[in-house]
Amino acid sequence: MRVSADGADKSNPDVTPEKRARPHVVVVGGGFGGLAAVHGLRGADVDITLIDRHTYNTFQPLLYQVATATLNPGDITWFLRSIRAHQDNVEFLKGTVVSMDHEAKTIALDGGQVVGYDFLIIAAGVTANFFGIPGAAEISMPLYLRSQALALRDKVFAELEEAVVNGRDRDLRVVVVGGGATGVETAGTLAEMRNNDLPVNYPEISPGRVHITLIEREPVLIKPFDPKLRDYAYASLEKRGVDLRMSTSVKEVRPRSVILGDAKGAGEVELPADIVIWASGVTVHEQVAQWNLPQGRGGRIVIDDHLRVNGLDGVFAVGDIAVEPGDRALPQLAQPAQQGGAYVANQVKAALSGTETTPFRYRDKGTLATIGRNAAVAQVKGLPNLTGFPAWIIWIVVHVFSLLGNRNRFATMLNLSAKYLFWHRSHNAIVGETPKITLDRTRTSGLDGR
Repeated sequence: MRVSADGADKSNPDVTPEKRARPHVVVVGGGFGGLAAVHGLRGADVDITLIDRHTYNTFQPLLYQVATATLNPGDITWFLRSIRAHQDNVEFLKGTVVSMDHEAKTIALDGGQVVGYDFLIIAAGVTANFFGIPGAAEISMPLYLRSQALALRDKVFAELEEAVVNGRDRDLRVVVVGGGATGVETAGTLAEMRNNDLPVNYPEISPGRVHITLIEREPVLIKPFDPKLRDYAYASLEKRGVDLRMSTSVKEVRPRSVILGDAKGAGEVELPADIVIWASGVTVHEQVAQWNLPQGRGGRIVIDDHLRVNGLDGVFAVGDIAVEPGDRALPQLAQPAQQGGAYVANQVKAALSGTETTPFRYRDKGTLATIGRNAAVAQVKGLPNLTGFPAWIIWIVVHVFSLLGNRNRFATMLNLSAKYLFWHRSHNAIVGETPKITLDRTRTSGLDGR
C-alpha cells in the first residue's frame, strides 16, 4: 500500500487524503517567505507541512561569496528539518509540486505523494530569466542555487589552472550580465580576487590579462538606489578595474564569447568570454503553469491586497512568485517575502478565529549592496544615505545576523573577517575539485624560456 503524506491509501487513486484533527497548513517553499509563515504559526493550533525541493534553506544574498571562494556552502545553508527543534507543529516533506487540485484541496508531488490542505501558502521563489537569448540558458552560469554557486567557483579555478599550463598566451575574461546588486557584488569581488589574490596564488598569470566585464542594458547600475549611491558603485567598480559596459544588451551567448549590442539595437560586437555569469532578471519556475493558479506579468501568481490568490479560498502567495493587482510587484528582496510570510500567518490565524485583517502593507527598511572591502552602499530608512566603510559595516552586520542558526553566523563572520580584515596576508581560498589539466602542445609559446 502506498500512503500519502496525510495517511491516505494511494493504491486507489480515488481516495483523498485523510482529514486531520487540526487545520492543516501546507507551505510550499522553504525560503524567506515560507519560513516566515511557518515561524508566524508557531504555537498556533494547526498542523504545518513545509515542502521544498531541497532539504535546506539557502541564504541567497551571500551565494556570490561561495562562488568567489570566501564562504563555505554550509555557512549559508540551513537544514530545514532542524526547525522542529523550536517548533513541534511542523513537519518537513522533500519534493517538487507538479500539480494542484484546488477543488479537492490537494497538491501532488513528483515522488507520488498527495498532500491535502486547509490553507495553502505558496512561497516557491523564482529562478533565472534568460529572456529567450540564444545560448544563455545552456552556457551562462546563474547564481540562484547552492549548486550553481559551487559550479561557478569550480569553473573559475578550473580556468585559472588551465591558464597556468596552456593559456598564458591569451587573455582570460569573465563576463557578468546584469547591473543589479548581485551583478555588482559579484563583479567587485572577482575584481578584488584578481587584484589581491592572483599575484600571490597564480604568479604565472599577469593580472592585466584577466578581465572582469560587467554588462548592463540600462544606463545606470543598481537602479533602485539613489543616484549618488549608483555613482559611488560605478566609481568603485572602475577603481577596481572592472570593464563597465552600460546601455549594452546581450544578443547571444556562445561557448567562448558573447554577442553584444547597444540599447538601441544598432550594431553588434563579439566579446571573448571564458565564463559568463548571469545575474539579469528572474522568472517563475515552469512548473507553476501546472498549478491551476491565475498568472500575471512574468508568470507570477496574481494576488489581492490580502495576499490571497485571486479566486481561491484559503490559498496565499508571498515573495517574488506573487504579483499584486495591476501587475505591481514588490522589490525582489528578502524583506517583502519575510513580511508577507508573517502577514499570511496572521491571516490564517484570523481566519480560524473569525476576525478580519487589514490589507498588507510593505514597510521598506532599506537596501544594501557591497562592492568590495570597505566599499558598500546603504539606503536605510531613518539614516542618511551611506557609502564606503560605514555602509560596509552595516552590510556585514545585517547579513550575518540575517543568517539562520548561530553556527552559520559564527562561521560566516569568521570567514569574512579572515578575508577582509587580513586581506593583505590571507590569500587562502575555499575551493573544490577541478578537472585534470593536459598540456596543449599547440599552445606552448607562453611556457617557453622559463
